[in-house]
Amino acid sequence: MIKPSKKLIVVVIILIGIGGWGLIRLGSKPQMGMQGGSIAVKAMQVVQQDTPINYEFVGKVASKNEVKIMSKVSGNIVEKMVNGGDTVYRGQPLFRVDNKQYLSAITSVQASLAKSQAALRNTQRDVERYRRLAAVDGIAQQTLDSYESQAEEEAAAVEENHAAVQQAMEDEQDTLIISPVDGRIDVNDVSIGQFVTAGSTAMATVSSLDPIWVQFSMSETEYIKLTRLGQGNLPASFKGNLRLVLSDGSEYELKGSIEQIDKGIGDTTGTITIKASFNNPQKFLIPGMFAKIVVPAEVRAGAILIVQRAVKELLDETFVTVVTAAGKAESRKVKMGERVGNMWVVNEGLAPGDVVVVEGIDKASQGTDLKVTMITPEDLQTPVKQ
Repeated sequence: MIKPSKKLIVVVIILIGIGGWGLIRLGSKPQMGMQGGSIAVKAMQVVQQDTPINYEFVGKVASKNEVKIMSKVSGNIVEKMVNGGDTVYRGQPLFRVDNKQYLSAITSVQASLAKSQAALRNTQRDVERYRRLAAVDGIAQQTLDSYESQAEEEAAAVEENHAAVQQAMEDEQDTLIISPVDGRIDVNDVSIGQFVTAGSTAMATVSSLDPIWVQFSMSETEYIKLTRLGQGNLPASFKGNLRLVLSDGSEYELKGSIEQIDKGIGDTTGTITIKASFNNPQKFLIPGMFAKIVVPAEVRAGAILIVQRAVKELLDETFVTVVTAAGKAESRKVKMGERVGNMWVVNEGLAPGDVVVVEGIDKASQGTDLKVTMITPEDLQTPVKQ
């Protein structure tokens, strides 16, 4: 077995010594992030000002009058004057039912009327003759009474046939189906040749569009709060000052007003249903659209506001990071109120003069030293990174 030389052993010992010295030097150097250096953040002083508070509710556009078109007579559709989706007007012809049988019915009842009228005229002449004879005791009174009763029965038959003629003529007129309201007809209408049954076949639905409803719901707590503000009723701003924000963020140009309030709070939803009326002369709003009702309800004097991005939400609780007088981060629980644009009203937890972190929140843990750059709300017109 070959023994290592003394020279080799010395070299190994030197290398081990150098490695150990390097490890000691490495361990003695401060680690990045463990030194407690300041964290750069951007922060903003809370805003205190009188703030108009808007209440917002998600709504759905609905027709005030949605009428199912049904025929009063039975028969086959022989003509369509409109197409599904068309805008129609009250009294406008929509469909025509085959009227041949109804024209025949008119001819039949008119003949019955003429026959009954002829019989009545004949009996009335007999009554006149028998009255003259009865006046000179030429016939028994019973004979005259009999003819007078017959004349009354035939007069009633004439009236009955008059009514039958009128009904037959109305039935024939009802073969032309007209729109009962202004609105838009749906696309699920009947086709030419389809048989419709009087009073049961839905031929189409016409939805009125002007004015139109926007239906929304309000929670019980919101209703209580607002009725207190209005001293027993919804505030006056609800009466004719409702704004409508459409799903694309644009605002509808006309304002609306409350028209109907449900009788009570729903058992399953815990909300009350409200219908607002909006004029819709251009027929722009159509049933089924979603929109947001915005109502100015009050002015909050001296409200404290912060930007929404400064708030962290965790398990139904809200927190902000406050910059203390010593320049350290302090996590503080806050109670938020209404949202106003990109700002958020703070009900509890902050005071005038407080400074909150709006950028770098995730890095600013409790007690961290902060290097703060102050910004203003105007600086937030461009996105701020978290």
